[in-house]
Amino acid sequence: MDGFLPYLRAFLCGGTFCLIGQILIDRTKLTPAKILVLYVVSGVVLGGLGIYQHIVDFGGAGATVPLTGFGYLLSKGVKEAVAKDGLLGAFTGGVTAAAGGIAAAIFFGCIVALLFKPKPKG
Repeated sequence: MDGFLPYLRAFLCGGTFCLIGQILIDRTKLTPAKILVLYVVSGVVLGGLGIYQHIVDFGGAGATVPLTGFGYLLSKGVKEAVAKDGLLGAFTGGVTAAAGGIAAAIFFGCIVALLFKPKPKG
């Protein structure tokens, strides 16, 4: 049963983020783009305050994969870079921490764009 618990926690954590997003879509006039920005900024703020680490410890991939996890990664990178490089780290830390994910997104996006041809809807 111990091997199943991390999967359940990840599902509950990621599912909660999805539930909050769906409620925001259904009950507010926020556009999806504004909700995405809200999620990233929330991850940055919670990561900067040290709160998001507890969510990551509980939810694992359910906390690190969503957009809030990207914000957390940015804040964590900035904190580490500022401790190492001083003020310059505030400008370079987030991009350095997220460089692998950004590079992978660009690479796979290019591959998909080369393999598939877009078609207009309806």
